[in-house]
Amino acid sequence: MRFSDFLRAAVLLSAGSATALAAITVLAATRDYDDVVVFVSVGWWLLATVAGIRFEARAKEGISRVMAEARHQTGLPELRPALTLVNRLWLLFVVTLSAGGVGIFVPQISSVATGFALLVALAWRRQANAVEAIEERDAARFYVEKTSPLAPIKLIRTPGFGGKFLKALS
Repeated sequence: MRFSDFLRAAVLLSAGSATALAAITVLAATRDYDDVVVFVSVGWWLLATVAGIRFEARAKEGISRVMAEARHQTGLPELRPALTLVNRLWLLFVVTLSAGGVGIFVPQISSVATGFALLVALAWRRQANAVEAIEERDAARFYVEKTSPLAPIKLIRTPGFGGKFLKALS
């Protein structure tokens, strides 16, 4: 799976997780007529939004480090996008399902998980475009390497057509 596509999918899945968990929080809190949970949750979500926007630079540093350590390969790696997403984002799925299940009875749990999913989605929201710009500039493509779900993410760098090559053909 291309790294830029993985980043886009991770942002969309994190945002979807945050949306689902927020809905569970609001429904469970209003079922119990607990306005305090709703107001504290909204405050936490606003704080997580600001933190996600502020952490964008840190996400950029981490992604650039992973891209710099990418292994070079001349051929395309095996492309299995669904398996790659499950392999790399399994923790998001587990947290969403468990926090959503517990959040039905204890809305504070789903509220906290909503804030963290929102923070990740906002911190990574522009990273796919940055990766594509680097790919275009360097005429390369970055793919997510198949690794253990518990190991840090690793990338494969392959030759790609773009940038200077396409301009030279014009």
